[in-house]
This record gives sequence, C-alpha cells and structure tokens, in this order.
Amino acid sequence: MNVVRAGMVDCEGQDYAKSLRDLLWDLLFKTVMRRAPDIAAFLASPRDIESLQDSQISDFLQAANIWFQLKKIADENTAVRDRRNTETMDGAECVDGTFAQVMAKIAEHAPDQFESAVASLSVGPTLTAHPTEAKRITILEIHRRIYRHLVALETQRLTPRERANRVEDLRGEVDLLWLSGELRLERPSLSDEIDWGLQFFRDSLFDATPQLFDQFLIGLENTFPTQPRSLRPCIKFHSWIGGDRDGNPNVTVAATKSAMARGRDTAITKHIDDLSRAARHISISCDIAELPDIHVQLLASITTRSDEFDALIKRNPGEVFRQAISAIIARLEGRPLYTHTDELVSDLHEIENALFAIGAQHLSNRYIRPVRWRVEVFGFRTTSLDIRQNSTVTTDVLAEIWGPGETYGSIKWSQRLRYEIAVDDLPDIDVEALSEQAQELLNLLEAIVDAREGNDPDAIGCFILSMTRSTDDLLAVYLLARYAGATGDTLDLPVVPLFETIEDLRNAPRILSDLIAVPTARRSLKRQGSRIEVMLGYSDSNKDGGFICSTWELEQAQRKIKQTLQGLGFVPAFFHGRGGSVSRGGAPTGRAIAAQPSGTVNGALRTTEQGEVVSTKYANCGTALRELEQLASSALLHTALSHNAPQTNPEYDNALQALSGMSQVAYDALLNSPGFVQYFQEASPVEELAMLKIGSRPARRFGASSLSDLRAIPWVFAWSQNRHLLTGWYGFGAACASFAKVRGELGWKMLCDMFATSTLFQLMVDEVEKSLFQADMQIAAKYAALSTDTASGTAILGMIEAEYASSVAAIQKITGQPSLAARFPNLTERFEGNRRYLETIHTIQIKQLRALRRENQSAETGPLLQSMNCISAGLGWTG
Repeated sequence: MNVVRAGMVDCEGQDYAKSLRDLLWDLLFKTVMRRAPDIAAFLASPRDIESLQDSQISDFLQAANIWFQLKKIADENTAVRDRRNTETMDGAECVDGTFAQVMAKIAEHAPDQFESAVASLSVGPTLTAHPTEAKRITILEIHRRIYRHLVALETQRLTPRERANRVEDLRGEVDLLWLSGELRLERPSLSDEIDWGLQFFRDSLFDATPQLFDQFLIGLENTFPTQPRSLRPCIKFHSWIGGDRDGNPNVTVAATKSAMARGRDTAITKHIDDLSRAARHISISCDIAELPDIHVQLLASITTRSDEFDALIKRNPGEVFRQAISAIIARLEGRPLYTHTDELVSDLHEIENALFAIGAQHLSNRYIRPVRWRVEVFGFRTTSLDIRQNSTVTTDVLAEIWGPGETYGSIKWSQRLRYEIAVDDLPDIDVEALSEQAQELLNLLEAIVDAREGNDPDAIGCFILSMTRSTDDLLAVYLLARYAGATGDTLDLPVVPLFETIEDLRNAPRILSDLIAVPTARRSLKRQGSRIEVMLGYSDSNKDGGFICSTWELEQAQRKIKQTLQGLGFVPAFFHGRGGSVSRGGAPTGRAIAAQPSGTVNGALRTTEQGEVVSTKYANCGTALRELEQLASSALLHTALSHNAPQTNPEYDNALQALSGMSQVAYDALLNSPGFVQYFQEASPVEELAMLKIGSRPARRFGASSLSDLRAIPWVFAWSQNRHLLTGWYGFGAACASFAKVRGELGWKMLCDMFATSTLFQLMVDEVEKSLFQADMQIAAKYAALSTDTASGTAILGMIEAEYASSVAAIQKITGQPSLAARFPNLTERFEGNRRYLETIHTIQIKQLRALRRENQSAETGPLLQSMNCISAGLGWTG
C-alpha cells in the first residue's frame, strides 16, 4: 500500500473503521516482514498451525497480540469519532450517555426532581491494583501515542507530505511495539503500580474532568436555563493502589504514606503547571482595565499572603492578576503552604470574580475556572486513598491485644467489644510487644487519624473491611482505632463493610442494623452524614453462587439494606466492586446503573475500575470524558426517575428467586463433583498464572490451596483462558428448564415477558448470551484432555457441555433469536475477527502446558505467558 494513500482514511462510518484497520494491518505486516519474515504467512493465515516451528511460536504470538491491541485502538478512535459526528449532525441529546440526553429525559418525565438529584449527585470511580492488567506502562504509552496519531490523521487539512510523515510516525510506533516486548520481565512492584495509576490522571483524567463539567453546564443552559450555573455534579476519584493490603504483604504503612505523598505531588504539579500557563496568558494591566477597588484589595490580599509578595510586585508592576496567580504558585510550592484546600479554592474564586468584574469572563472560564474545578476534585491528593483489610486480620489483632480467654464469635467477645468502645479510658497496651501484623495495623490506623487532620482531609478515604461477616467485625475496627489513639465519643473514620459471599449479602441488613444500635457507631455514622457507604462484592459472590444467583442476591441485598437503613434514619450509598468480565459484574455502565433497584442510587454511586478496564476507559481524554459523563449522567437519571419508578412485580421477583435457587443448585453440583478441583487445576492454566507477572499481589489471600482461598480474579481468568467461561453463564439453562418444567409453557411465557419488561432480567440474559457466545466447547474439550483423571474429567466436561447446550437453548427461546449474540453486532464483528487467531493460540497454549507439566516446569515459559496475554487481548479482558 502506498504510504501516502495509506494515510488517506475514509471518513464515512464503517468505511472509516475498515480503512483504519487496513492501515494498521499494513503497518504491522511491514514490521513483521522486516523483523520476523518467517511468520508473515502464518499471520495472514493463522490456521496453518502444524507447520509453525517451535522457534517461530514466540514471534507469531507477539504479532497476534499486537494486532489485537491495534484493532482495539482503532475501535476506540472510531467510537469517539462516531459520537462526535452524531453530536455535530443531530445534537448532543442524540448521543447515548450524555448529560444533554439525560437532562432531556428528566425534563420530560420528572423536571421537579432535577435540582435535588443534581445536589445529591456524587460519583466515585475507584482505581484498584487488582492484577488484571497484563500490559506494561511502556506499552500503554505507545498505545496512547498510536491513538493520538490516528486522531491527527482525521484532519483533512494535511498535505500529502504531512500525511506521509504522520503515517511514518505511526509505523515507527508499531515497530517500537515489536521491539519493546509485551511481557514484564519482573513482577511489578507496588511503586510501579502507584505510578501506573497516577499516569492515567496525567494522561487524561486531569483534563477530562473540567470538560465533564463544561458538558454539564452546556446541557443545563439548553434544558434547564433557570437553574443556577453553580449547580454541577460532584465527582471524586478514589484509589486502592497503596492502600489495599487484603492479602498483599507488600502494602505497608510506609507504602501507604508514599502513595499519598506521590498523589499529592502529582496534583500540586498539575495545579502549578496550569496556573503558570494562566499567568502567561492573563497579562491584564490595571492601567488599562478599570478594576473596582474591592477586587484590587482582594487580589492584593492573595499576593501579600505569599512570602514572595515584594518580588512579585516588582516583577509584574500593575499586573495584579499575574501577581495573585504567581503568589498562589509560590504557596503551592510551600512559601508558605496552604493550610487547607478550601483556602486555595477561595483564592481562585476571587480571581474569577475579578475577571468577571472587568468583562473578562472568557479568560476566567478558559484559564482559572478549570483550575478551580480540578482543585475541588483532586485537591492536594489526586485521589482519596482507601484502606482495605480483611476482617480475619483485624479480629486476629484484637484477639492478640486482649490475650487468651476471648474467642471470636462468642457472647463474651461481643460484650467486651461493646463495653470497651463505650468507656472513656482503655487499658494501656505495649505496642512493641505485639506481633508485626498487630503493630502494622495500629500504626496504619494512627496514620489515618493523622492524615484526616492534614491540609487535605480527603487524602485518606474510608477503611474497607473485606469479608465482613458480622457486626463485631466492624466494631473491632472502631475499637482498634481507639487503641491506636483516636479520641472522643465519635470516630472520624468511615468504616465500610464489604459483603462478598452469598451468606454475607443475606446477613447484611441485620449486620448494619445491629451496628447502628451501638451508640458510638451510630454517633460516628451520623457525624459523616445520613449516608452509610456499603460495598458489594460481585466477584466473590459470583464465585460463591454462580452468575444468576449472585446477580439476584446483590439485587435483594440492595433492596433490603435500603429498607433497613431508611427505617433507622439513614440511606445507603452503594459501592459496587465490579470487574471487567461479566462474571465479575462487568456490564455497560449505563445499563448496569439503570438495572439497579429503584431508590438505591440516591445520587451516590461508587464503582471499582480494575486492571485493563482502567486502560480501556481512561487511556485517552476523549474516551475518559465519555466514560465519566456516562457514569455521572446515568446516576443522575436513575436518581431523578426513581421517584416515578413502577413498583417491582412480585411475580417476577418470585420467578427470579426460583431461578436463583435452581441455578445455585446446578452450580454447586458442578463444584462439588468428584475430581472438580483437580479438573480446574489441570484443564486450565490457573497454576501457571503466577508466572504471569501482572500484579504485586499473590493469587491467594492466605497462601492456602483451596478454592475458597483462591481469589476471584484467577478463578475467572482461568475459566476464560480455557474458553469454558462458565463463571458468566453456568446454571442459567438448568434454572430455566427447571422453572419451565414446574410451570409448563406458562413458565417460558413469563420468562419472555420478563425479558421484555424487566431491566434486571434483560441485563442477566444479555450478559449470559455474550458469555455463551465467547465460550467454545470444542476448545474447552481440548483443555479437558489435559486432566490426568480421565474418568472424572470426562464426566465434568459432560456436565459443562450439557449445561452449555441447555443455556443456549434457553437464550434462544427467551430472545426469539436463532443464533447467539446476533443482537450485538459490534461484539460479534469484533470477536469473529479474532476467532481464527484465538483457535491457533489456544492450540499453542495447550501444547505449552503439556510440555511444561511433562518437564516439571523446566521448559521455556515465555510462549506460554505470551499465549495468556494473547487470549486476554483477543477476548478483551483478563478476568
């Protein structure tokens, strides 16, 4: 392909997407011809696997993986461009997930709810360090540059020479991808992961956030022009990177303090850079602009609070705006340091008001308002760092402090907990005499108290207690905080329960009501407002009960928690612990929020953004803006329309309850089948996953080898690698068939009616169907042949194949579609383009697993690890 012609991408719809893929394919193929010509034919025709030599496997896998990634970048560019074209041609209200579209719906159906819904709106994307990102930062940065080159090629103003130069730059980046290598040579350190998380703020989120507020104000002006312009949504970013110590011994108090310090440096550096840019542009002279005296005085007060005010006045005589902005920069650099973020926000407001007073609001909106918005969102922290620890650790530490004689779960334990929380003085403890684990936890709680007294109290977030099993688990954290030095009859420590298993979800309402009954806990919760944050675990509940059961139990838990808390004078703020795959709660943002029970959002919504989901959503500013807008607008719509939402249908609830129970029976029968654990370990690469250096965290919480101790991420990862994907669908067919057997054809009719009218059941069916579409029983059978227990392996595979066939039949009957995923053309087109490569890559992986296991792990592992990366890229997620 001529290099100039290669850059001439077609500008219309599907032709544009195809021309991008053709361009990237051409550049990749040229790289392969230059760097590894022996595998070029295999790349063009990947099914000819038999003639692929062992020495060529690594190069083939590298080429296939790069191709998957390039296609993904092209799809991202196409999606952003399509949204922009729709907005240009039809208006922003025609673009799904925009504030303009959502405001139009609210104006039509619930205009009186708009102001209160916005006032209560608070959404919190939370970046986690979950090890599901297989790509290094170096590779992510190359991907981002490729994306930017594709954006540049959209410009029609480029001359042939300029276009050829752009294409040559693009070719260089593709070549660099090949030369850089995809695999991590070392497992990333915690420090690496902190850098990884902060990079998304530098690359996109710092800039996307002010654009988000601009989008809101434009929608407000067009749809609700009488509403005050100060009205805007609240967004607050959180992170677990450096704070999540659940089963990760690398996360220490020192690491947590380092994460906060680096977040602080990143935010302040951004503020200084933006203010320096503002100072260069706002060259207003008071000799020309007639600034009212009150504003002159206010700007002067900003300048005089800096240690360098004399130098600033001499350097910029008569330029009071530059003087004030430069003074703010000096204070951000510590001369002297701001005592609180509110002080900085106030100074920026004064500069905005002064610019408005002379009719220079365009300068204010362009250079100062975005900085103020960033300060309001990112403060002196970038993110609020959440702390997460497992309840087993907190109760073990309390037991150590108390000494022998106290048994967790006993009446005596509960009584002593409540007594010590209530008393003014606790017995002294010799911290130095305690175990390393106990000292670490108490030092952590002390650091939390100190951080909340600093110049940005939001630098530290909440304390998330994973595997919350009882009220005593939560009270133990309150008491340990007092042992660590917290004082007063209320504690400024938001303790957030994380309910993960099916049993814990069912017990959650009682656990919370019993917590509120404890006076110290109730006072502490009231001090934080009327909202009680509750985290829901999608991954572990799925691993515990299967997709259908987990989805219904999460729905039930939210309804019952809401009802319980409302009766006690509180409202829930749910924090959804979702992953990227269906089985870990992954679903399109707008649809997932729309399917939440009525009245459970109430303006407040937090979600985890994990691993490769972060890079998918936030690697580029345009995509980041779209994701943030969809998250905030969907929460706004749900909140505003909940007041008019229809009551739940009792018949549908009964049907979902029955389906949940029957699917769990089928799922449990599989997991309890003779030889199942061995089948899982041998018919998947789960044991070899530890070799793939994609996270600092171990695959198991406490080092045990049971399924119960295995984290949900490797559980899902393994079932996706062997294309069973049963975590996203198993039990659906059995449940539907049993339901219809009891109710006859009326049962199928009800399921079809539910699919037509129930947003929750629609979401279930859609996500099950997508999982079934990506599963492949022929490939699964090849992995099953790896099992050394032939009899059990054959029986288990037979159960899976039968349930797969039953689930496919149920989907077809409910949707009325003869083939899977025909309703999702984007998914099918994207996946079918990868299918032939994936078939070859699975064959390679199985061969590598046999060799590695036969040679007792002395074989070369590089190709095996590459195959894991390739399959993840081809499917679109690791797990």
